[in-house]
Amino acid sequence: MYRRSAAAAVLLAAALTLTACSSGGDGKADAAAAKPKPPASSAVPDPADAPAAPAAPDAKPTGPVLPDAKLTPKTGSFKANEKQYLSGRVPEKTDPAAVLQTGQESCQRVERTAKRDKDAATGSIVAGEIPDAKDAITYLCPEQKPILDAASKGFGDGTRQSPAAGTYRALTQSTTCSWEAKGKDGAVLASGPETAPKAGDKITAAIPSGTAEFTSSGCYAWIPA
Repeated sequence: MYRRSAAAAVLLAAALTLTACSSGGDGKADAAAAKPKPPASSAVPDPADAPAAPAAPDAKPTGPVLPDAKLTPKTGSFKANEKQYLSGRVPEKTDPAAVLQTGQESCQRVERTAKRDKDAATGSIVAGEIPDAKDAITYLCPEQKPILDAASKGFGDGTRQSPAAGTYRALTQSTTCSWEAKGKDGAVLASGPETAPKAGDKITAAIPSGTAEFTSSGCYAWIPA
C-alpha cells in the first residue's frame, strides 16, 4: 500500500514538472495565448499595425528651427524663392535640401495631376492631401496659382460650420455623395442630390442663406460652381 502511494506521488510530481516546463514557468506564454487577436482576414486591424497619423498639410515645426542665415545646402546655394519657402520650416539638425525636396515634390504632384485633371488637382489641395501645398505653390511653382486660388475657395468633405451661401459642386466621381444643410435650430434647409447620381454626373449643392451647418459624405471636396 505504501509503495503504491509513493509511486503515485512520484508520478504526480513528474506531471506537475512537465506542465510547468511546457508553460515556460512564468505564465507569459499562457497569457499571450489567451489574448484574443483578429484573424488574418478580419476587417479590424491590430492597433499595433496602424500607421502614424500624418502631419497637417501646411504644418511647420513646433520646435527650434534653423535661422535663415544657416539655410545653406551642403553644396551650391539656394535661390531666393527657395530660401523664402524654407524660412521657418527647417528643424534644427535637419538638411534644408531634404525639406526643399518635399516642397518640390508637392509642386510636381500638383503639376502632373493638373495636366490630367485640374479638378483632381484642386480637390487634392482642398482635401489636404498635398503637404505644404500653399507655400510650395506660392514660392516654388507660382504657375500653379490658379489651382491654389480655386482650392482656397473650397472646403473638404464632412461638416462645415456657417458656409457661405451659394452653389457648389463636388469634386468627385463617387455615386454615393450626399449632402445636407441645416439652420441654427437644426431644421434641414436643403439636401441632395434629389436623385441617385450616376457615374460621371456632376453633383451640385445649393447652400441657402442662414445655413449654420453643411454636412456631406462621399463627396471628397467642394468648390464654387
